[in-house]
Amino acid sequence: MELSELQQTVDNWIKEHGVRYFNELTNTAILMEEVGELARIMSRKYGEQSFKAGEDASSLADEMADVLFVLTCMANQTGVDLTVAMERNLEKKTRRDKDRHHNNPRLQEGGSES
Repeated sequence: MELSELQQTVDNWIKEHGVRYFNELTNTAILMEEVGELARIMSRKYGEQSFKAGEDASSLADEMADVLFVLTCMANQTGVDLTVAMERNLEKKTRRDKDRHHNNPRLQEGGSES
Protein backbone atom coordinates (compact mmCIF):
# COMPACT_ATOMS: atom_id res chain seq x y z
CA MET A 1 0.00 0.00 0.00
CA GLU A 2 1.35 3.41 -0.97
CA LEU A 3 1.31 6.21 1.63
CA SER A 4 -1.34 8.07 -0.38
CA GLU A 5 -3.50 4.94 -0.35
CA LEU A 6 -2.96 4.61 3.40
CA GLN A 7 -4.06 8.20 3.94
CA GLN A 8 -7.18 7.68 1.83
CA THR A 9 -8.00 4.33 3.47
CA VAL A 10 -7.71 5.84 6.97
CA ASP A 11 -9.82 8.83 5.92
CA ASN A 12 -12.50 6.50 4.53
CA TRP A 13 -12.43 4.44 7.74
CA ILE A 14 -12.81 7.54 9.91
CA LYS A 15 -15.77 8.74 7.84
CA GLU A 16 -17.45 5.33 7.89
CA HIS A 17 -16.67 4.08 11.41
CA GLY A 18 -15.14 6.89 13.41
CA VAL A 19 -17.77 9.60 12.84
CA ARG A 20 -15.01 12.29 12.70
CA TYR A 21 -11.38 12.81 13.55
CA PHE A 22 -10.52 13.52 17.16
CA ASN A 23 -9.06 17.00 17.43
CA GLU A 24 -5.33 17.43 16.87
CA LEU A 25 -4.46 17.68 20.55
CA THR A 26 -6.44 14.56 21.41
CA ASN A 27 -4.74 12.67 18.59
CA THR A 28 -1.36 13.84 19.85
CA ALA A 29 -2.17 12.37 23.27
CA ILE A 30 -3.42 9.15 21.66
CA LEU A 31 -0.20 8.93 19.63
CA MET A 32 1.85 9.24 22.82
CA GLU A 33 -0.21 6.46 24.41
CA GLU A 34 0.32 4.19 21.43
CA VAL A 35 4.07 4.92 21.30
CA GLY A 36 4.20 4.07 25.00
CA GLU A 37 2.51 0.72 24.37
CA LEU A 38 4.99 0.01 21.59
CA ALA A 39 7.90 1.01 23.83
CA ARG A 40 6.65 -1.33 26.54
CA ILE A 41 6.78 -4.31 24.19
CA MET A 42 10.14 -3.29 22.73
CA SER A 43 11.71 -2.94 26.20
CA ARG A 44 10.54 -6.41 27.11
CA LYS A 45 11.32 -8.17 23.85
CA TYR A 46 14.64 -6.49 23.04
CA GLY A 47 15.60 -4.77 26.27
CA GLU A 48 16.27 -5.95 29.77
CA GLN A 49 12.74 -5.98 31.13
CA SER A 50 10.71 -9.17 31.26
CA PHE A 51 7.11 -9.82 30.36
CA LYS A 52 4.58 -10.18 33.15
CA ALA A 53 2.51 -13.34 33.34
CA GLY A 54 0.08 -13.32 30.42
CA GLU A 55 2.03 -10.67 28.49
CA ASP A 56 3.85 -11.45 25.27
CA ALA A 57 5.36 -9.80 22.23
CA SER A 58 2.69 -11.02 19.82
CA SER A 59 1.11 -7.58 19.62
CA LEU A 60 4.29 -5.84 18.39
CA ALA A 61 3.01 -5.48 14.81
CA ASP A 62 -0.40 -4.38 16.04
CA GLU A 63 1.13 -1.67 18.23
CA MET A 64 3.24 -0.43 15.31
CA ALA A 65 0.09 -0.32 13.18
CA ASP A 66 -1.71 1.65 15.92
CA VAL A 67 1.09 4.24 15.88
CA LEU A 68 0.94 4.46 12.08
CA PHE A 69 -2.86 4.78 12.11
CA VAL A 70 -2.89 7.70 14.54
CA LEU A 71 0.02 9.39 12.79
CA THR A 72 -1.88 9.04 9.51
CA CYS A 73 -4.97 10.57 11.12
CA MET A 74 -2.86 13.53 12.22
CA ALA A 75 -1.40 13.94 8.74
CA ASN A 76 -4.86 13.85 7.19
CA GLN A 77 -6.37 16.40 9.52
CA THR A 78 -3.44 18.81 9.24
CA GLY A 79 -3.07 18.56 5.47
CA VAL A 80 0.29 16.78 5.44
CA ASP A 81 0.95 14.61 2.39
CA LEU A 82 3.03 11.80 3.89
CA THR A 83 4.58 10.88 0.54
CA VAL A 84 5.91 14.41 0.05
CA ALA A 85 6.93 14.65 3.71
CA MET A 86 8.91 11.39 3.56
CA GLU A 87 10.57 12.30 0.26
CA ARG A 88 11.71 15.64 1.70
CA ASN A 89 12.80 14.04 4.96
CA LEU A 90 14.92 11.43 3.18
CA GLU A 91 16.51 14.14 1.03
CA LYS A 92 17.35 16.10 4.19
CA LYS A 93 18.82 13.03 5.89
CA THR A 94 20.85 12.19 2.79
CA ARG A 95 22.36 15.69 2.60
CA ARG A 96 23.07 15.80 6.32
CA ASP A 97 24.18 12.22 6.95
CA LYS A 98 25.58 10.94 3.63
CA ASP A 99 29.06 10.45 5.11
CA ARG A 100 28.43 10.72 8.83
CA HIS A 101 27.31 7.13 9.44
CA HIS A 102 29.98 5.62 7.17
CA ASN A 103 32.61 7.48 9.19
CA ASN A 104 31.22 6.47 12.57
CA PRO A 105 33.51 3.81 14.10
CA ARG A 106 30.68 2.72 16.40
CA LEU A 107 28.75 1.51 13.37
CA GLN A 108 31.61 -0.36 11.73
CA GLU A 109 31.51 -4.14 11.91
CA GLY A 110 32.92 -5.19 15.23
CA GLY A 111 33.08 -1.58 16.40
CA SER A 112 32.25 -1.29 20.08
CA GLU A 113 33.62 2.09 21.05
CA SER A 114 31.55 3.80 23.68
